[in-house]
Amino acid sequence: MNNVALSTALFNNGLTCGACYEIQCDSQQDPKWCHPGSIIVTATNFCPPNPALPSDKGGWCNPPREHFDLSMPAFLRIGEYIAGIIPVSYRRVPCTKQGGIRFEISGFKYWTHVLVYNVGGAGDVREVAIKGSRASNWEPMQRNWGQIWQTGNDYSGQSLSFRVTTSDGRTVNSIDAVPVNWQYGQTFEGKQFS
Repeated sequence: MNNVALSTALFNNGLTCGACYEIQCDSQQDPKWCHPGSIIVTATNFCPPNPALPSDKGGWCNPPREHFDLSMPAFLRIGEYIAGIIPVSYRRVPCTKQGGIRFEISGFKYWTHVLVYNVGGAGDVREVAIKGSRASNWEPMQRNWGQIWQTGNDYSGQSLSFRVTTSDGRTVNSIDAVPVNWQYGQTFEGKQFS
């Protein structure tokens, strides 16, 4: 999987985390450094700005620049190493993922964080709700950062269900995705968008 860090302009305060893009080197702007073809990447990180440097000399992630900070293996599939930075064209594409949505649980009895990842379809999550096996209603979770969602309620000793809604308005319910005997630091798999 090709993960990518996005500049401020693309990351949108973490709202775009999980989205997928098709990227190719723009050979019309700079044919010398481009390889043919494209790659699909998933936005997983933030590329912080460096206001001490100009955006064309090291401050690649400075606003308002749209920049994809690729791993070296991903970069080498579309451009020459010596170029360092290349012009690209890109577009949002649906995310195709193996297996179900992942729910990584961390925290403590009085606060729980859930990292939601491996999301198909739109990829970026707009809302998450949680329901313990002793509850009758879904509780909306609050976004902490990126795709980390939090609650202040104690769900220990309960199986957990999650309702995930992506930016395109589609929703999937993962009922009892987490068993009663779960512990912090574990990751569980739920349903996936088709």
